[in-house]
Amino acid sequence: MSSLNLDDFSDLIERPDGGVRRDAEARRERQIVPPGSLGRLDDLGEWLAAAQSAVPVRPVERPRVVLFAGDHGIAELDVSARPAGSAGELVREVLAGGRPVSVLARRLGVPVRVVDMALDTDPETLPEDVVRHRVRRGSGRIDVEDALTLEEAEAAFRAGMTVADEEADSGTDLVVLGDVSVGGTTAAGVLIAALCGTDASVVTGRGGLAIDDLTWMRKCAAIRDALRRARPVLGDQLQLLATVGGADLAALTGFLLQAAVRKLPVVLDGVVVAACALVGQRIAFRAPDWWLAAHDSGEPGQAKALDRMALEPLLDHGVRVGEGAGGLLALPLVQAAAALAAELPERPEPAVEEEPEKEE
Repeated sequence: MSSLNLDDFSDLIERPDGGVRRDAEARRERQIVPPGSLGRLDDLGEWLAAAQSAVPVRPVERPRVVLFAGDHGIAELDVSARPAGSAGELVREVLAGGRPVSVLARRLGVPVRVVDMALDTDPETLPEDVVRHRVRRGSGRIDVEDALTLEEAEAAFRAGMTVADEEADSGTDLVVLGDVSVGGTTAAGVLIAALCGTDASVVTGRGGLAIDDLTWMRKCAAIRDALRRARPVLGDQLQLLATVGGADLAALTGFLLQAAVRKLPVVLDGVVVAACALVGQRIAFRAPDWWLAAHDSGEPGQAKALDRMALEPLLDHGVRVGEGAGGLLALPLVQAAAALAAELPERPEPAVEEEPEKEE
């Protein structure tokens, strides 16, 4: 039995400060540009003020991209356009600066942190700060076996919590959260289908590197088979992550919940992170108040998960590459909303005319 009590998160996670949000709304009413004329930027600025518990809202000055990485055994069934066990190559490309997230992060001046949880590669080929939280080499083939043991799932979940604490303690003021995986979207589809009570075909997408119809059918069948194994453990979220998730997905879930405990806002990228957020919502219903959905990737599972959490994506560009790229595209919008909320001047108070003195 796990020593991790997930029920504690419901007590530890508070909503962003409602009183501060009302103060931010009142301030917005006094600014020279009419409320509502900035669209969702108004709502973003007020949400950020509540998350920071500050009016006027502080600028987002120390954002960070955090990516959890892992290989999934289900990729052996050719459900991905990438070969099984090749996520390590993607991680090396991210670190070398050659992936979309790397280019965007350089342009925006945002540091990128990669955390290896279950890459199927020799740990000596990657930097020590990347591999120090690794739980195992690859996750199990979830259509026929568990992704992890319960002990491994707890270790991965706790690793995610530790990374969230490290980011909060270092002064990070907003996290763009993503994944680097091969087979991860298949595991994500299983989690979303299980938690939303829907069929495999409803959540099966084409993945970051688009797959053909035959591969899509194999992926759909893999999700269907894993879904049969997921349903009996729906009442235990850690067991669910162990059964049909993976070390990277367990770590993402732990990160999301601990970030909410630490009042650290998180921008969600892609279907894998959305699936973990859905698990997090099941654990602590207030947690999604600390998260922003960056974009609509076009993955049906992501749309299903975000709808269940009542999170509306900021962008709709069909970016499916994952790795936090879509999340970084949304970051300038968040920063713009903070700047507008803080820096737009308020209307001057109307002058009060003095009443003439009455003659006696």
